[in-house]
Amino acid sequence: MEPTIPAVNLRLQFESVREEIDASIRQVLERQSFILGPEVQELEQAVARAQDCSHAVGCASGSDALLLSLMALGIGPGDPVLVPAFTFFSTASSVVRAGATPVFVDIDPRTFHISPEAVRQALASHNAAKPVRAVIPVHLYGQCADMDALSEMAKQYDLHMIEDAAQAILARYGRRAAGSLGDCGCFSFYPTKNLGGAGDGGMITTQDASLAERLRALRDHGSVKNGSVKKYTHACLGINSRLDTLQAAVLIVKLRHLEEWTELRRKKASFYRAAFSDTGLSHPSAAYPTREAPVVLPYVAPDAGHVYHQFTVRAYRRDELARHLATKGIESAVYYPIPLHLQEAFSYLRVQPGSCPESERAAGEVLSLPLYPEITAEQQSRVVEEIKRFYSS
Repeated sequence: MEPTIPAVNLRLQFESVREEIDASIRQVLERQSFILGPEVQELEQAVARAQDCSHAVGCASGSDALLLSLMALGIGPGDPVLVPAFTFFSTASSVVRAGATPVFVDIDPRTFHISPEAVRQALASHNAAKPVRAVIPVHLYGQCADMDALSEMAKQYDLHMIEDAAQAILARYGRRAAGSLGDCGCFSFYPTKNLGGAGDGGMITTQDASLAERLRALRDHGSVKNGSVKKYTHACLGINSRLDTLQAAVLIVKLRHLEEWTELRRKKASFYRAAFSDTGLSHPSAAYPTREAPVVLPYVAPDAGHVYHQFTVRAYRRDELARHLATKGIESAVYYPIPLHLQEAFSYLRVQPGSCPESERAAGEVLSLPLYPEITAEQQSRVVEEIKRFYSS
């Protein structure tokens, strides 16, 4: 049975821009320029402006954005890279694909972001033959990580900083934009993202012109088009990771509406906060859910420009609550149920359970509630009422 309140509703957004998208796609079809057509460059320039960056390079996915960034920065076999233990799989798998070694670091329980104190401890205790080369903070759920503290340590230890901003387009850290704070910013255009395409797609932002040039070569088999290298001549070993022109055509249209949609997300998040405040289910100072205060609302860091890719709460008896909501036609989601250091794919690293306790606890408590620009106040009220009913029983 289809949920009456889905976690994400892509169709509603599409219907609002259908004619614009149809026209944009039609232009590409008429021109038949499917690979690195003019829409790709137009989108790159628009995303660079939106994220306060000098350059943006389109690629095939957010995962490839991470991999290409690592490759362009010369991070490879055996190089240790610090990554949060609580995030999507590709943050760490991209490190492995580059030949490097992920070093899992615990999170701040309030923000779910990589903990600067845990990073500091990891750097101080690291005694491997190779020094740590990079750190990948993830701007999880639409809010930037603690970039001031991380940037200070990156400078102290001579680390590259790659921002995983897959969930944070238009997010800001004080006056600065996500993706402009490190060597590279990596964005995803997976359909459910705040700026989502009609398939996979990604983008890398940077302030460094030479780095952007390397990224453009690496995404296209190491070939430099319109540059000093002739066609079918390859300066380096790259991969095939070009952003499709059809995807760029869809994304250009949606980007025009993104600020409006983002503001609606913030308003819907405020509605949830106000609705929950009337239930007595949450306590403003609580870090973890309890029987007495079973819901912990999302924490917003000072000066954060949160874009609410997800409205993620901590919930007491999370799995039972999710099942109750499902029986009422309300879809929810768990991002993410298994921390990375406990994933079977990384078992060869021999990281023991209990080594990242905050990540492990978060995996058992987080629940993302339905939130998107088109969700109605009536639907949100139903979500809150059903959560209250569950805990009242």
